[in-house]
Amino acid sequence: ARQAKPAAFFLAGDSTTAVNGGWGDGFVALLRNGAIGQNKGHSGATTASFVAGGDWASVLDLVESNKAGGYDCYVTIQFGHNDQKSTSGISISQFQTNLENMARDVERAGGTPVILTSLTRRTFTNNGVLDDSLADVSEAARKAAAAAAGVALLDLNAASRAYVQAIGQQAADRYNLADGDRTHLNPHGEAVFARIVADLVVGWKRELAEYVTPDPEMSDKIARGEY
Repeated sequence: ARQAKPAAFFLAGDSTTAVNGGWGDGFVALLRNGAIGQNKGHSGATTASFVAGGDWASVLDLVESNKAGGYDCYVTIQFGHNDQKSTSGISISQFQTNLENMARDVERAGGTPVILTSLTRRTFTNNGVLDDSLADVSEAARKAAAAAAGVALLDLNAASRAYVQAIGQQAADRYNLADGDRTHLNPHGEAVFARIVADLVVGWKRELAEYVTPDPEMSDKIARGEY
């Protein structure tokens, strides 16, 4: 089925979405056939600071103006890395509520919200198991999508964890933005984790495949857990 209107994607998130370290630009680069995208990820952002600092208002403005311009607008919402820190002043229940509010804001602006669980960190424990350090915020994001009835949830945490666990620490470290940085992505990592996001998006809504450049070879390697 062909979508009547081209898709527009606006990406809200922290440094794991943002330019230079996140998957966002890699995802925007995959858009085709008249689809557009803008990476609004902000390094260091929480669900609270993203709103307070004005980033969220600019995302909602983009939704309203591009909807008026004939686009079907989607907003990806991926936070948690910074919300989780004790210094954030944000409890897990507040984080969940903030995500629910953001999803409803997108709907009111005329767009489709898509909540993503947090991109995994890439640190393994001594026994070779990937440290599940974002379990609490990922579970809160799942609950937020369920509570804000009908809001899509893409489990990026589960998908990225499965892939990183399969390739192991040594291969995973080849995606580090800087030596020892197991959170942020270099350009190769950006492309790989953008592909994981793209495949989740298309898996959720098949009509969007028209607007996302496929890469069956990379998708297969990811599915097989190969670097």
